[in-house]
Amino acid sequence: MSATPMRRPLADEVAAKLQDGVAQGRWPVGERIPSEPELMAEFGISRGTLREAIKALARTGMFEVRRGDGTYVRATNEISGTAQRIYREHSDRDVLQVRFALDTQSARLAAHAADAHVVQLLRALLAQRDEAWKARDFQAWSQADWQFHLEVARASGVPLMHEIYEGFGDVFHGAKMVQRLAEGFDGCLREGHETLVDAIEAGDSEAAARTVIENLDYCMSWMP
Repeated sequence: MSATPMRRPLADEVAAKLQDGVAQGRWPVGERIPSEPELMAEFGISRGTLREAIKALARTGMFEVRRGDGTYVRATNEISGTAQRIYREHSDRDVLQVRFALDTQSARLAAHAADAHVVQLLRALLAQRDEAWKARDFQAWSQADWQFHLEVARASGVPLMHEIYEGFGDVFHGAKMVQRLAEGFDGCLREGHETLVDAIEAGDSEAAARTVIENLDYCMSWMP
């Protein structure tokens, strides 16, 4: 005789429905979700159950509850919400220390998994980065540089690695905001970029990791 599977708590089900609403763009980041009476009627639930679901999503950083005003969307998923909370609670130096672990592993895996198409894409992004830096277009430089790191994470062949980078983009790349304004900072450093692509193309995982560490050491030296 098979056991009857346990039903998940109602508040968890409601939290999942709220997450789906955000993911589908029903409530964009920065906007307020419907009032409690509206949501209670829509889901057919009690006020207590709704508040429990909202409180759980607020803990992840997805929602922000403003007393007397309502509940606002802060992030599109739990990973991004956690990233926003980390950004508020930890320094750029702490975040960069975490990147030592993630970036080096992404580089090692990409050296084994990347193909010629990926190498071509990475080189194109670096060309955009260099052009933007020379033009002093810092926004375009930042976007091209971060897209490069996202593509390395994607090239690792581990979907969760890329998902983490996407969710934590504002946090991981936030350190650049300080560095790029410092006189003498090299925004086109080859270590961790061109030399990383060379290592990936050669399938040399250890060389890929070494050049990433050189880049992060350089970034760390510019931390306030």
